[in-house]
Order: sequence, then C-alpha cells, then structure tokens
Amino acid sequence: MPPLAYYNNELIDHSDLTVDVRDLGFIMGTTVSERLRTFGGTLYKLNEHFKRLQESLELTQLKPSISLTELMDSATKLVTHNHQFLPTGSDLGLAVLVTPGISGADQPNVMMYTDELPFQQMARWYEVGISLQVSDYRQVPGNCWPPQLKCRSRMHYYLADQQAWQTQAGARALMLDQLGNVAEASTANILIYEEGTGLVSPPLEYILPGISLSVVEQLAAQNEVKFQYDTISIDRLLNAAEILLCSTSPCIWPVTQCNGKAVGTLGHETVTALLQRTWSQSVGIDIVAQASMQSE
Repeated sequence: MPPLAYYNNELIDHSDLTVDVRDLGFIMGTTVSERLRTFGGTLYKLNEHFKRLQESLELTQLKPSISLTELMDSATKLVTHNHQFLPTGSDLGLAVLVTPGISGADQPNVMMYTDELPFQQMARWYEVGISLQVSDYRQVPGNCWPPQLKCRSRMHYYLADQQAWQTQAGARALMLDQLGNVAEASTANILIYEEGTGLVSPPLEYILPGISLSVVEQLAAQNEVKFQYDTISIDRLLNAAEILLCSTSPCIWPVTQCNGKAVGTLGHETVTALLQRTWSQSVGIDIVAQASMQSE
C-alpha cells in the first residue's frame, strides 16, 4: 500500500488528495490549519496542536462532523503508516487542514497529509543561521482576525518573503506589527537574547502563540534562563546578543543576519545551542545531528 492521506474520515492514496475549486478554503483562503512533526515516528505535542486546532475552529465557527478525538486517532494511524516509507532515521511533517467546504453546503472538509521534513534546509539553518529582511508588509492586526487563529490566509507572508528574496537571496521576511515593532518571521516566532534580561518574545497579543514558542519558554525555565514577553524595536533586535527563530519542523535555530548586517553569534556556548541540546534531550533525538545525517 502506498503513502496515504486523509480526507473526511477516509484514508486515501496520497496522490488522490485534492481540493474542490468551489471550496471556500480555495476561493477565499479560509482554511484553518495545524502543522506537526514527528520524532522517531511519533507525533510531537499532539494534544497541544489539536487543542489549538479546536480553538481555531471555534473562532471560525467551523464544525466538522468528526470529533477532535477521532481526528487525532486518524492522524496517528496516518503517520504510523507513512513513516515506514521514510529512510532510516528520518521523520515526517503532518499538515491538518479544515475548510468551510462549498458555499451553502454547510459541510466542512477535513484533510491531512504528510511529507518528509526538509532536512537539507534545516541542516543549513543550524550550521550557518538564517538571514532576515525587515518587510514593508506588516503582521495582520487583531481587528482583521485574532492572532491566535492558525490559518492558511498567508498573502502577507508571501508578499513579504518575495520582497525579502528580492533584497537578499535566501533571506526570510521579518514582519513588524502595526506599531512598527518586531512581530514574527514568516511562519516562525522570533525571540532575542539579551545579557541580564534573558530571552524576550514579542507580546502574545501581537503574534501567533506558537506551540514551539511555549516549548522554548519551558526549556528556558529548565535551564534557569530568564524569559519574558516585551516590545522589541528594530534597534533592540539588532543589538541583541542572539536572535533566534522557532517553529514546528526545525524547532529552534539562529538568525545571523538582519537587513544585511551581521547579528547574534554562533557556537556551542550560545543560548540557542543550549536550547537545541535541551530540546534534543527532551525528545530523545539530536535534532541538529539528525538534519545533518538526513541531508547527506
């Protein structure tokens, strides 16, 4: 049996998963989403991701016919099946999508699919860091949709990353909030580390409260690293001892350039490296070594 996907309570051939062009998720970009990854074939923070999915469904008033408990069970079965097709030591990403369906039908569609994690890209981020470019495109304000809503309405990310690439090949966009302070990178939370202050994240009311961000906060506490939410100006960002990103697949990795200027630092003694090691210990897999081995 080939790799499978999930569509409305059925496991189907991965290649047969499609979206109806009449679906409002396609027409209007109104798709609620979650992204998970596995460690050793087991989904990480499954309960936390599906709790956030439930919150997003409540915000959008989408009511799939299947319960979240049943969907979590199907996600586990899907990942278990598809993991067998991976090279030894590799892991999967899982996408969960819920759309309103066809207008007037009142039948939301639920889809899930997997893909191998982008280890080659991740290995480079771990080794040399990533470059950011501050974008003219701003984070969507809370009076457009709540920041805690995880969705696929991402035109602002697309335009911001296009602008970043045109300015510096390979860079990702750094988006500001409506007040001109640091908000998020495209599809990743951003933090800074300052000597004496510790780790600082932008305030939760202006960002998506990422599952990975909550993990960073927990790991910081384990290592007695101070953590707080506070406003981060561009000047404060550029003068920080370290800048780091966190998201589901790569977990946590350093920023080494911003607007073409060298920022932060690399090395075994950095807080970023400490958190990578602690994250690795918590999941039983060296995330940096795994990416290096799987990208060879």
